[in-house]
Amino acid sequence: MLSPKRTKFRKHHRGRLKGVATRGNKVSFGDYGLKSLEPVWLNSRQIEAARRTITRYVRRDGKLWIRVFPDKSVTARAAETRMGSGKGMVEYWVAVIKPGHVIFEMSGISREIAYNAMKMAAYKLPVKTKFITKQE
Repeated sequence: MLSPKRTKFRKHHRGRLKGVATRGNKVSFGDYGLKSLEPVWLNSRQIEAARRTITRYVRRDGKLWIRVFPDKSVTARAAETRMGSGKGMVEYWVAVIKPGHVIFEMSGISREIAYNAMKMAAYKLPVKTKFITKQE
C-alpha cells in the first residue's frame, strides 16, 4: 500500500474539505480518467483496492497512472483511553480529494474496456465518480 517514506511532520490537523480542485482536474498522461465528484479522504487501502481491480480487469494491458498519493496521516486514540496526554498514534494515510480531481488515468486500451474497468474500480471507492476522456 502507498505511504510516504518520510514526512516533514508526523501528525496533521484534520483540515476542511472545501472548494473544488484547480490542479489535477484534467486527463494529462493517459486517454481516459476517473474523476471525483465529491470531497473525500481516500484511504491507501481504497486506492490499492481500486488499482488491483483495474489491473485485473484489463489483464495488465495498457498503462495505468495513479494521480493521487496518500500523504496525510490520520491518528486515532486507543479504545477506552482517558482524554489528554497528546494526540494518538498514526493509524493510516489518506489522500485529500476535492471535487474534480482525477484519481486514475489509463491509456493503450479501448474505450469500452477502460470504461468497464473504471466502473468496477469506482465500486471500491467511497465517492461518486465520473468516467472522462482526454477531449473533455
